[in-house]
Formats: sequence, structure tokens, C-alpha cells
Amino acid sequence: MLRLDLRYDQVKEQSFRRQMKIESSDADIETLLGSRFFEIPRFQRPYSWEEENILDLWNDLISAQTSEYFIGSMVVYRKDKLRYGVVDGQQRLTTLTILLCAIRDKFLEIGKRDLAEGVHQLVERKDISNHAQYVVDTETSFPYFQEHIQKFDSDPEVETQIRSEERNLRNAHDKFQSLIDGSVNAIKNDPAKSDETKDREVLRRLILLRDAVLNLKVIFVILDDEDDAYIIFETLNTRGKDLALSDLVKNHFAKHLRTKGVVDSVKIKWGQLLETLSNSSEDLSIDTFIYHFWASRYESIPLKSLFPKIKKSITKQLARQYLDDFISDSRIYRSLYESTYAWDKNEAEAMRSLQALRLFKVVQSIPATLALVRSYRSNVIKYAKLRDALLAIESFHFHFTAITSSRSSGGISAMYSSFAQRLFSCSSPQAASTEISSLIRKLQDRVPAFDEFKHGFSTLVFTNSNSKQKNLVRYILRRFSLYHEYKTPVDYDELTIEHIYPQSQINELWPESLVGSIGNLVLLDEKTNGKLGSKDFNAKMKHLSDCGYTLPSALTRANSWTPDEVKNHTFEMAETAYHHIWKI
Repeated sequence: MLRLDLRYDQVKEQSFRRQMKIESSDADIETLLGSRFFEIPRFQRPYSWEEENILDLWNDLISAQTSEYFIGSMVVYRKDKLRYGVVDGQQRLTTLTILLCAIRDKFLEIGKRDLAEGVHQLVERKDISNHAQYVVDTETSFPYFQEHIQKFDSDPEVETQIRSEERNLRNAHDKFQSLIDGSVNAIKNDPAKSDETKDREVLRRLILLRDAVLNLKVIFVILDDEDDAYIIFETLNTRGKDLALSDLVKNHFAKHLRTKGVVDSVKIKWGQLLETLSNSSEDLSIDTFIYHFWASRYESIPLKSLFPKIKKSITKQLARQYLDDFISDSRIYRSLYESTYAWDKNEAEAMRSLQALRLFKVVQSIPATLALVRSYRSNVIKYAKLRDALLAIESFHFHFTAITSSRSSGGISAMYSSFAQRLFSCSSPQAASTEISSLIRKLQDRVPAFDEFKHGFSTLVFTNSNSKQKNLVRYILRRFSLYHEYKTPVDYDELTIEHIYPQSQINELWPESLVGSIGNLVLLDEKTNGKLGSKDFNAKMKHLSDCGYTLPSALTRANSWTPDEVKNHTFEMAETAYHHIWKI
């Protein structure tokens, strides 16, 4: 059986506390869709059912064809005599509408237009003013839901952007069509039946499916007004853990910022936030963004416990400012993950540090980097201060995370969140500079010892068969090239990681761990590397020099390339990396 989205006793409990007016009755889907109109209000989440949910409903319907079947509660609030806003049950209501549209279209396909039009009356019909209205109306997926699914016997006339909600609606529609086709084709492909018998059984099966949908039972709960709807929505879904944090936050804003005219500011601004994050080349979670937003400004609270704090802090008087802050920070947040978004060429060093932190898979520092970029964008700190702070964070995590794989008991996250909140409260460059200097000192104190770093650095390996650390190795070689100002005949993007002693000659004297170590690797363009062929070491070095490459001194001073030379070069690189290139 389908899981209930809420419990009726929770509605009753809330009503006693608020003295809400609540009506409840048993109803079936045919009665609900045939006598009322439903609107999906702005505080509801987008349609999100996946194939597993669709198959559960389908299997329930197949088993329900000979008996009544209860699918839970539906909570609405009254907008006028026959029009209701949906508080709970919108996912099921939308899904059943999609299924009815698929059944309707199948009736039409087999030539039963009267039956198709009969079903369509539960999807679209005229109101008391004789205006055609969709029975289930939603704005979030407009016009896709209306044009591509609900519309009867005509092609869509409006181009529609396909986002995550539209994609889920399309997938649900396609799945139901596939399931209906499968059920119908099982009859049509039976060689033992005549065509006349097949047609009768196909029609009978479609009618049984239609009736199974229309006979589904619900407890229909009606609230008296929209104020009660916001409270019930929040209370029940928080207890049931049905909604994401972002859904609850959006509802909270909608409750405080009511629309006075035709422009729904919450819907528009929240849509801007979603668009900013969803259009990123990275997979950004809005709930995680809200968590980092709060940790970078006010307090670091576990995600599951965050909404009560947000609800208490965002009062009606402050709601508009908070919403604007969410919008502005969403753009900054995206720029932390996407170097081509909101950065220009003069900010390349800051971009590279943020890229490095993504390479290291560091998440503890996000509140701090969010606060730093926010302070820079609001002109509290200059670019040089931002660049230096990000470089310090990058250098620390190169030591702590990328090379030594050190683990924190939680102190690192607390340090970053505390710094972010203090920086957020800084209104002057002097105060901000003091906080940044304090953070850098704390990072210096936490850098692992050189012996630990040297061991981790010497175990870096890249070969074709062991490429897990390829991007990190490339990053290191790039930083060495910048530090030593190595010259190359081509752009950096055209360079690839090449082995001085070739991978093809791995043996007992030259094991993979040595051939793939950082001291045996250089950045070359593929064309030049191909021309080196089987040249001996000295000939290779001369050819590279002639091509315009600047080579590490360990290579230019060596008469031959031996395992000891590789080990010594690796340790020299470790010392340079620790004491110079990534020194905080």
C-alpha cells in the first residue's frame, strides 16, 4: 500500500492547539475530481515521484480492481465554494491526474472517443462561468503539465523549458503509457483470441483500470483558510520528515510574505534561487546551500535540526531581507564550485584556489570561503586579502587533506564556521583583516609535520594502470611549473603527464610505485613526447631543451636516470613543496 503523507490524528492535534475549523469526510477520487477544482499552492514542493513510486501505485491499482482501496489522507484549504488549495496529497493527486490522462489517450487511440471525453471531464471541465478549467492546476510546472499532459487531443502550442519537475512529470507520463501499452499488448498478442475478442478485452481492461483509479478512497480534510494551511503543512511534514529543508523554508517565506497583487515575489525570488543552483555545471543541493548559508552567517547546526532555528529567526519583519540574502548568497555559493561563473580573468588566483579545494574534495571550508567571497563582493575586503586567505586555505588542505589524508575530529569545521560568522559581522576592512590573520595563524598551527608530509608526498603514484591520483599529480606539477617559472613551447592545457623512465619498461628494479612517483613525472605536449621514442636519457633531455622546455635541475644535472635519482628528486620536491610552494 502507498505510504500516507500524514496522519489524520496529527491534523486533529494541531487543530486543538490552534482551534482551527476542520471538516473531514470519506471520499473517492471520482467524487473529488468530478465536483471540485484544486490548485497546487506556491509553498508546495515540485512534483518528484520516481519510477519506484509509479510502479507501487500501479501494482496497488491492479490489486484494487475488485475492491475498495484506501490511499491515505488529502488535506486542503478552502479558497471558494468549489476551489481548494492542496496542503497535503499533491504528489498523489498530480500522479493520478497523469494516469487518467494516459488512460484517456489510450481510449482515444482505440477509437473510443466518448470514453476518452468522459475521463477528460475529470481533467478539464467548465466552471460556473462556462470557462474551461483544469481540475488540478499547478503553477510550478506551467505550461508543461497543461500543454503536454492534460491537454486533450491536440499538440502542444507553447515551447516549454524542461527542468527537473517537468522531467519527472514527463517520466511519470511515459511510464504510465508504457504500463498501459504493456497491459493492452498482452491481450493483442494472444494468438488464441480472435480480433473481436481482443478488442472487447482491451476495452474491458481499460475500463477496469479507469474505475480502479476513480474508486480509490481518501480521507478528505478541509481547513478553513490559508493561514491554517501554512501551519499544518509545516507541522505535519516536519514530523513526518516528508519534506526537504528547502520546502519548509520556502513555505515559511510564503507565510510571511503574502502576495498583495498579481506579482508573487516569493515565487519569483525562490525561482531565481533554484535556477541559479540548478543551472550550475555542478550538482548543487539547495538544502546543503541553506546549511552553508546559515553556518557562514549565524550558527553551525546539523541539517536535521536547522529549520526550527530558521523559523525562529526569520520573523515577518525580517523575512524580505532574509530572502534577498538567500538570493545573493546563492550566486556566490555557485561561484565557489564553478570557476566560469561570476569570476573574471583578474581574479584567476582566487579561482585556482577554489578549484584546488574542489580537487581535494574539501567541504569543511565552505562556510569560510562563502564568507570570504561575500565580504569581497560587498567591498569589505580587497581582492588581495581574498586571494591570500583562499591561498592559505588551499595550502593547508594540500598538506592536511591531499597529501597526509589527516582526519579532523570536528575542530576544523568548527574553526571555519566560527571564522565565517565573525567575518560576517565585520563591517570594516580593519576588523575583517584581523579575523583573516587570525584564521591564517590557526591554519599554520595545524599543518602536519614535515616527516608526515614527506612520506605522503613520496607515495603519490600515477601510471596508466593506477590513475586515481592523476588530477592531483597534474595540479602539483602545474604549481611547480609556476613556482620555478618553467617555460614550455605550448600552452599548459596542451600538456600531459609523461614519465621520464617509461611505463613500458616497468620491472623489478623499476617497480610501478617508482615509475609512477612524482619525481619521475614531467609535463610535456604529446607531440614532443612521441618524438622522444627510445632515445637515451641525455638525448631526451637535449631534445626537450631544444624544443623550448625548461627542465627541473635534478634532470639537467643528472648524467643518467636511475632509481636513486628519482627518489632524490622526489624528496627535493617534497622539501620545496612543504617549505616554499605551499608554505602558509
